[in-house]
Amino acid sequence: MGQDRGLPVLLVDLDTVAPHERVDAFQHALDQSVPNDVVHEDPAAGIRARLEGWRIGALDLVDARGTGFQVRRTEKHLRRLRERPIVSVTLQTRGTGRVELAGRQQLLGPDDISVLHEVSARTYGWSGTGSSQALMIDAGRLGLPVETVVEASFRLRASPLYDLTLGHLRDLWRDPARLEAGAGAPALGDATTELVRALLVSAMYDTGEPVVGAALDDTLTTRVLAYLRRHLTEPDLTPERIAVAHCISRRQLYTVLGRAGISLEQWLITERLEVARTMLASSAHQDRTIAAVAARCGFTSASHFSRRFQAAYGLTPREWRRHAARATSLQGS
Repeated sequence: MGQDRGLPVLLVDLDTVAPHERVDAFQHALDQSVPNDVVHEDPAAGIRARLEGWRIGALDLVDARGTGFQVRRTEKHLRRLRERPIVSVTLQTRGTGRVELAGRQQLLGPDDISVLHEVSARTYGWSGTGSSQALMIDAGRLGLPVETVVEASFRLRASPLYDLTLGHLRDLWRDPARLEAGAGAPALGDATTELVRALLVSAMYDTGEPVVGAALDDTLTTRVLAYLRRHLTEPDLTPERIAVAHCISRRQLYTVLGRAGISLEQWLITERLEVARTMLASSAHQDRTIAAVAARCGFTSASHFSRRFQAAYGLTPREWRRHAARATSLQGS
């Protein structure tokens, strides 16, 4: 979205726009991402809106707040959208959101997740002052048919993954700037996409049917990996904690990961080393000691970190930092 990683991109702030130009400015801002017809609740009383965006890996995030409005997606918009279809996943953070899709209506409160496939006709908005937080996923990366996404969107709370997904989305929005700038942003974006996919797949089935057990088994690895990536740098990320978080035994945790060809300890070390490697090469962290970088990446022992780093990359952390600094200096000369 922007060139300055970690900083929000201001898409529009109508407080900086002349009142008579605000309708057109808001329409233009929305059209940059997904086209809509916009109807404002009370334009005569004044329109206010502020849209900010971030990018975490392949995900676009947009925080929207302002006065009441409704966006309407009709068939005339869909031709453009089919060129790059997206799926939006939205939290209503203030006010009551309203969605009309496939002849059905939904009201959205603070504990609701709204999932919309943007190549389906629909309306969305709120009355009075409201706000929402939406992430946009490339529909091709999600890999689900339009019909599946639309039908599952009405059954999300039937999924046992609902609370997990809601918590994950709230975590993303606590500090999107920090997550955007972090070395793990691409992996976090991928994990979020997989978690949303798992939510939609599991929501397609009624709880208690045999197929649900199979669906949960298929998505458990995805859920565990999403959890690991969210808490990757926390030193107390133990097998016991991971198992409890997913209501399974430690033995089952190892079995599930083993079937996917994953060794938990080695996976954690490899991912943490890659985060540390990126930090050591970044000028933003040049004032951190090697021990501080190790601790920041979840290693409780600096000496253990150094041994594993050298074994993985053939250089000590200090040697790698010097090498990266020289390479950066040569590029800048």
